[in-house]
Amino acid sequence: MAVDTMTKTKPHPHARPRGAAPRRMPRLKTVVVAASAYVVSLIFLFPYVVMLLTSLRSQDSLRDVTFWPDEWVWSNLANFWTSGLAGNLWVTLKVAGGSTVLVLLVALPAAYYSARHNFRGRTAFLILVLITQMFQPTAMLVGIYREFYQFGLVDSIWSLILVNGGFNLAFAVWILNAYFASIPRELEEAAFIDGNGRFGALFRITLPLAMPGVITALIFTFIAAWNEFVVALTLTTTPANQPLTVALNSFIGQYQVDWQNLFAGSVIATIPVIILFALIERKVVGGLTAGSIK
Repeated sequence: MAVDTMTKTKPHPHARPRGAAPRRMPRLKTVVVAASAYVVSLIFLFPYVVMLLTSLRSQDSLRDVTFWPDEWVWSNLANFWTSGLAGNLWVTLKVAGGSTVLVLLVALPAAYYSARHNFRGRTAFLILVLITQMFQPTAMLVGIYREFYQFGLVDSIWSLILVNGGFNLAFAVWILNAYFASIPRELEEAAFIDGNGRFGALFRITLPLAMPGVITALIFTFIAAWNEFVVALTLTTTPANQPLTVALNSFIGQYQVDWQNLFAGSVIATIPVIILFALIERKVVGGLTAGSIK
């Protein structure tokens, strides 16, 4: 009995699947935008590259016109830990971390209440919070110093935590208010039906959904407190109590500047912020666009 066999042809390895859309080349606009983004990124990264390369130069090669150092002096980075600046780095971590915790503890309930309740004076409260961003710490240094001097907090880490927390509170309240307002109330009402109270709905439903906004407020507060210089220079006098931004100023003398050690300390000072931002960069984008899409 003969059996009819049908020969199946194998598809070509580069053949397009049936029904698939044809592959399109990138548009000229997309290419231009992407190329422009890379160029802008390189422009912003170039000073950091120069700072890193200068930190690895020797004292004799600082005036060389070559871009790459002829001799790589890695001991400049190691000298940071033996020069006593490690203690100042720890002070900076405590100031930035304490300011961030303080801001979140105050901004979270303020932003949540103003987003969920239409109380009398709500708009005036938010405008007043925004107006506080118009005042710069440098314009109030005399008043700030006198106030902390009367409370005996001059040359104290607590004074830096309070000042940095106060000047970054307004931004955190506005970011969190916009994010809480973008979360539907019906989700909390459903949590109430399931037996959760106000705090249960807040911690189980609202805060997890608002985490991008919380992280955005966290990273911006941390970076602002980390980079603050003028207030720390005014309120701290003991070298051991000074943050790293003020301690690095010791490399700038009256007649010369210790550039390689100054840049080595600056490189080490930027590493924690870069690591923190790289870990939560995706959340920051979501937090900055909070409330823009309903």
